[in-house]
Amino acid sequence: MAKSSDGTSALTRTLAVLDAFTTDAPFLSLTQIHQRSGIPMSSVHRIAAELVSHGLLEPAAGRTYRLGNRLWEIGSKTPGALGLREIAEPYLRRLHDAAGQHVQLAVRIDTDVLILERISAPDAVVNGSIVGGRIPIQHSSSGLVFLAFGEPGLLEQVVAQGIRQATPAGPRTAEALRDEVEATRRRGFARADGWIHPASRGLAVPVRGSEGVVVGALGAVIPNDASSPRRTIDLLRETAHHISDALLRAYLPAGHPRALPGGSLRALVSSSAESMRYLERRHRRPAAD
Repeated sequence: MAKSSDGTSALTRTLAVLDAFTTDAPFLSLTQIHQRSGIPMSSVHRIAAELVSHGLLEPAAGRTYRLGNRLWEIGSKTPGALGLREIAEPYLRRLHDAAGQHVQLAVRIDTDVLILERISAPDAVVNGSIVGGRIPIQHSSSGLVFLAFGEPGLLEQVVAQGIRQATPAGPRTAEALRDEVEATRRRGFARADGWIHPASRGLAVPVRGSEGVVVGALGAVIPNDASSPRRTIDLLRETAHHISDALLRAYLPAGHPRALPGGSLRALVSSSAESMRYLERRHRRPAAD
């Protein structure tokens, strides 16, 4: 792969341009992309033009650009993110009907939590989560799930980056964070009272895929008051079990009696049984059809 004079590859520079766009800065000029990415202006011009030609960037008002819809199309083919979201969504809606407030689904990217989906009530307590947004893993109940049940060594990686509180209620030291992670392991769920906002309590449980690997975190944000969170925790656990079961059924061999209908689409699409059978038949047809 071709590299620039500073040793960075073309792919690395292209990703830096795309990463310049964030949920709080969805529209950027070429100058802003240059400033936020650190890529030379001449390269930004060339990379942006190429991305536009492929639909990965789109021109917007005021000589700015936004991420293109083709990125969403590509992302929709990702079983680990949008595939998980699609499979989990009907269970997430039932959870919200029962629990109210906010319910959400997250995955991990590096030492951050990425929010895949969030369903909220109009009068719910404060929640700082944004779909497609990231939260530092040490600040959230979903993050505690990944630290407690995820990859070995992740906790020490987070500790090495330094402990930074979002509010005074969060862990102040590495030892305090380790204690919270151990408590999460013991009880099987995470609890973060006022870690992101003083009025809010985060609760989360793991969502597991094949061989018990944690593939996501199912969470709720409820008022941080004297009420017991037990009912919400029970609902989270029950819902996570259903999502995990649906994930396993999505990857069973097509002829298995418990396999979900839909063929190769099962890991990406969740629809009615009749719709899934129709889509499976349709995708089996020869290309000429």
